[in-house]
Amino acid sequence: MLSERMQKALNNQIKIEAESSQIYLAMASWAEGKGLEGISQFMYGQSDEERMHMLKMFKYINERGGSAVVSELSKPASEFGSIKEMFKTLFKHEVFVSQSINELVHISLEDKDYATHNFLQWYVAEQIEEEAQARTILDKINLIGDDKGGLYLFDNDIKQLTVVSSVMPGA
Repeated sequence: MLSERMQKALNNQIKIEAESSQIYLAMASWAEGKGLEGISQFMYGQSDEERMHMLKMFKYINERGGSAVVSELSKPASEFGSIKEMFKTLFKHEVFVSQSINELVHISLEDKDYATHNFLQWYVAEQIEEEAQARTILDKINLIGDDKGGLYLFDNDIKQLTVVSSVMPGA
């Protein structure tokens, strides 16, 4: 059984994951409007992934006898200035999500809720990957600079982007 405190914190994380999905969906639309097919495809995938993170947590709360809540979401930005600014925003958002997950882990330990602590380890590992991926993308964009040809190649290359994390899958 989840404590009220843990349930409230997990429901807040559900909102964060849902808003992440919406943010990345807005980024996908913006990139698509700029003719950046690879980047938009990547962002649509990120949006779907965040929604799956939300659903996983939603089901967990209900399985533990809690009550998962669908909450109102904040409207994301629809303009991002440049590809570099968009990916800076993405990176900052992933750092924010990591901090939020870390707070959940902290609460689970304070509450001696080891089942939730165990459940959250997947999210901890996932956030390490998400931040590493965003950092890799920013590094590539910084290398490109203002080179339109480089942006064209990057837009094509991002379709195959994979980042090998230091975290073992399933660990």
